[in-house]
Amino acid sequence: MPAGSVVYKNRVSLWQPSKTKMATSKGANTYNRQGWEDADFPILCQTCLGDNPYVRMIKEKFGKECKICERPFTIFRWCPGARMRFKKTEVCQTCSKIKNVCQTCLLDLEYGLPIQVRDAALNIKDDMPKSDVNKEFYTQNMEKQLANSEGAGALGKAQAPSDLLLKLARTTPYYKRNRPHICSFWVKGECKRGEECPYRHDKPTDPDDPLADQNIKDRFYGNNDPVADKLLKRASQMPKLDVPEDRLVTTLYIGGLGDKVTEKDLRDHFYQFGEIRNINVVQKQQCAFVQFTARNSAELAADRSFQKLIIKGRRLNIKWGKSQAQQAIGGKKDDTENEVHYEAVPGLPGALPPPPISAEETNNFFNLNQPPPMLPPVPSHRPPGMPPPGMPQRGYPGMPPPPMHHDMAYHGPPMRGPPPFHHGGHQRHQQMRGQPPPPPPGVGLPPPPRQGVHYPSQDPQRMGAVASSGEK
Repeated sequence: MPAGSVVYKNRVSLWQPSKTKMATSKGANTYNRQGWEDADFPILCQTCLGDNPYVRMIKEKFGKECKICERPFTIFRWCPGARMRFKKTEVCQTCSKIKNVCQTCLLDLEYGLPIQVRDAALNIKDDMPKSDVNKEFYTQNMEKQLANSEGAGALGKAQAPSDLLLKLARTTPYYKRNRPHICSFWVKGECKRGEECPYRHDKPTDPDDPLADQNIKDRFYGNNDPVADKLLKRASQMPKLDVPEDRLVTTLYIGGLGDKVTEKDLRDHFYQFGEIRNINVVQKQQCAFVQFTARNSAELAADRSFQKLIIKGRRLNIKWGKSQAQQAIGGKKDDTENEVHYEAVPGLPGALPPPPISAEETNNFFNLNQPPPMLPPVPSHRPPGMPPPGMPQRGYPGMPPPPMHHDMAYHGPPMRGPPPFHHGGHQRHQQMRGQPPPPPPGVGLPPPPRQGVHYPSQDPQRMGAVASSGEK
């Protein structure tokens, strides 16, 4: 058997029972018995074969019928690893070679994907008949073509890998798929085996989940496969590389180079898409800029390298470069241009009034309507006629003396100093003349004059307030 679609381990031991039981078929006659399958080793993927390098298989010749073509075939049964469930082949090798799938999980041997996903990516139309007579005739013709072809499964292999296959391909084995089934007694709370139970003690999946209802025939024919629908939905949500509108942009950004990828490696890969003008590698940022001479070459390189470029074991990130015009405009933009303005929703109430200012904010601790008025500042200049500070002051120099009334007459000897000031009479005289009353005594007045000091200019006899002794 060719090794193109079969995964071998270091050592595989086959055990064949002495007595085999032949399966009964609808067409169990001498002619149809010649088409029964007799194989020496199964066609399996790396995941189904397991991580154990020493696998012991049980081989049973013509043990069961194929679940697709319903012909007896040789079945194999083995345990893929510790704490794993026993697995066996489900379809014959003819059906496996037609679709290039594993005999157990029915996933593609090259990409590990369901048949529906692979056919959708490669635009393959399934024309395999499903009726009994046509299916048997189709199988016999395919066996003849497989015998004349060079490799097993050549009819189902992907000749030109597509972008979708490279995005969804599983490159490493997924051994979690070989776990035991869930223990139904543990779900009911009746399992008494404990840790010795060969089944899994986990919470069961939701019965309404589409992945809980899978059919082997739907997976083989690629119709209504829930796993394929989930993968296709995931592929539709993957990021895509948008082509810039500026036709002058011919530069691609290559990120994630690391220390191993060099300029020569990039030139060897991108040279097949067209003429390269310049390759600028920035080792500090672990990136490079590949500039093409033509825009068509850059678009072709971006389409075939986006999320598919792997050089020296590193998956590189591909993006389009920015044009000089966009960079110039982007540097002059303000932050206000990035703001999003939403339209007002009709029917909503207007804006609320501002909240009242608290007493703490206004320092109005007594909750008064208006703060008390502030007193005007005291003027720093002195009134006209007042002597400078530090000199003796008596009365109001520079102001005329008040008029004399009958209650203010003085007939005694001449007195030294200014005449006594009667507040009541002077206030009544000011009110009669319509002038405001003077301020009360002691407010805004200079200090009282010291006794015994007399100036000739302040003599009452000279001022005419008191008659001199010589006058009659």
